[in-house]
Amino acid sequence: MHAHELREKFLNFFKDKGHAIIPSASLIPENDPTCLFTTAGMHPLVPYLLGEKHPAGTRLVDFQKCIRTGDIDDVGDQWHFTCFEMLGNWSLGDYWKKEAIEMSYEFLTNVLDIPLDRLAVTVFKGDDDAPFDEESYNTWKSLGMPEDRIYKYNKKENWWGPAGKTGPCGPDSEMFYISDKKACGKDCQPSCSCGKYVEIWNDVFMEYNKVKSQESKVKSQSDKVEYEYVKAKQRNVDTGMGLERTVSVLNDFPDNYHCPHIEPIVAEVNMLRKYKYLGQEGVDNTDIYGKKDDPNYEKEKKSIRVIVDHVRAATFILGDEKGIEPSNVDQGYILRRLIRRAIRHGKQIGIEGVFTHKVAEVVIKIMQDTYPELKKNKDFILKQLTKEEEKFATTLEKGLREFKKMSKDNNISGTEAFDLFSTYGFPYEMTEELAEEKGIKFDKKEFDAEFEKHQALSREGAGQRFKGGLADASEETCKLHTATHLLQAALQKVLGPHALQKGSNITADRLRFDFTHLDKMTDEQKKEVEELVNGWIKDDLEVGCAEMAVDDAKKKGAIGLFEDKYGHVAKVFTIGNVSCEMCGGPHAQKTGELGKFRIKKEESSSAGVRRIKAILE
Repeated sequence: MHAHELREKFLNFFKDKGHAIIPSASLIPENDPTCLFTTAGMHPLVPYLLGEKHPAGTRLVDFQKCIRTGDIDDVGDQWHFTCFEMLGNWSLGDYWKKEAIEMSYEFLTNVLDIPLDRLAVTVFKGDDDAPFDEESYNTWKSLGMPEDRIYKYNKKENWWGPAGKTGPCGPDSEMFYISDKKACGKDCQPSCSCGKYVEIWNDVFMEYNKVKSQESKVKSQSDKVEYEYVKAKQRNVDTGMGLERTVSVLNDFPDNYHCPHIEPIVAEVNMLRKYKYLGQEGVDNTDIYGKKDDPNYEKEKKSIRVIVDHVRAATFILGDEKGIEPSNVDQGYILRRLIRRAIRHGKQIGIEGVFTHKVAEVVIKIMQDTYPELKKNKDFILKQLTKEEEKFATTLEKGLREFKKMSKDNNISGTEAFDLFSTYGFPYEMTEELAEEKGIKFDKKEFDAEFEKHQALSREGAGQRFKGGLADASEETCKLHTATHLLQAALQKVLGPHALQKGSNITADRLRFDFTHLDKMTDEQKKEVEELVNGWIKDDLEVGCAEMAVDDAKKKGAIGLFEDKYGHVAKVFTIGNVSCEMCGGPHAQKTGELGKFRIKKEESSSAGVRRIKAILE
């Protein structure tokens, strides 16, 4: 079964079950600072999981492009990708556990023809915060799942969320395909990472909200309970099936890289490294990674997988309508890291010259029918990859010069190696390899200690940066969300109709707003924008909401900044005669609630995109 067949079967199955098909949303989460990228299909739906009414109804289905940065270091094994597709279906306060599990089982066994004896499942075993998930357990039993293949696990294995520190969450029930791989021992089970059990689907039951505990206000500091779980007002089902993994297990592939929409990318990498395989003239070898008796086989296999995944991920990020470029911050930093890691692995397997754009062309050709934005932004993708690769060549050159200076005494400290990494962007692995080649002593423990300090500071900073978001639908967040609409309207009045939103990031403390504009704003322009926004706040304008067809919304003059996620019907928010936008986030009821608007900073975000940071006082 190919990827396009699985997508079609999944969408049609749930459409027949009353689900509305919605399109894949941007990789850059709208107004959600809890994540740099869309990591699952639920991200674009957070407002509706919190109780907002979705224009398409209470049953939804889609396939969603995703990036998971936490898996970067795992890429190179059989199953992990940073870039993947997630098939998902949702119940927004509609059906519950029994119906969700029954539909999952029906799709797996009747539509995909997976035998019951090839499946194992897990459920939440309960703890002090929430009881054992008896309904899920009994539903699986009623469907014929043997009790010894229904595993009970704790929160670490069978609980989802919340996305931030607080918000919707709940137990989940995961489905695993039992592969032909030999078990690692008599206790081998789904929680084991040996590869015998491959997770392909997860049904999440959002029946709780994690909130700050009221008890923490009355207990002593040493004995306070900071958070607690309360029953949610709206129970939701949120499911996710990994497309690549499922295609792999259905076809009995040894890994994700044999999938028909992935293997041609492997083939391009092999062509670039001048390796022939799979029945080409005069070639008997059929392994897509190399000759198994080659002592470098495992190392080269990992490098090929890293290049394929990372260039694919970079292609999707660059091809996104939000226009992300490589940089040293936020999404741009992750993008740069992916590209440079792919380049480094390319050099390790003998690829010469600038090459990532050639791999990206194959990705675009394969995926452009499913994701038209890749074809639309093809020139931008290829140009940015080439530019970054050329820039990295200069970085490596500088790094090599510094390495030579540092290692004059045949010794390089961990602190020096970390300086090469943090200051010059010189990959740690290259420092280690060069030291080994030249017989230079290298203090790896000291490097690890410096790196851990760096990680701790990054985590601390991220903790500050990522508080809030749509999962935090507080009064402050709603006000700032409404303020972004007023800011957008003011920018178009002051700068012109070209000043359109490219993205925003809202916490309970401030808003960050990216928009298309070439030049730095003058102090006069910033002052004029502030005066317009504060004038509209003073007018105490009504914030209205109506559902309508996207085409009708456009005719009405609504700005469709994120219309791709709504499908055919959208929510349109109007603020007096000032603003008319398609949007799904939380809003204030009247502008008079907002307070005083003030711009704190205006700066460049990327080429042709400016950024405003503002607060409400």
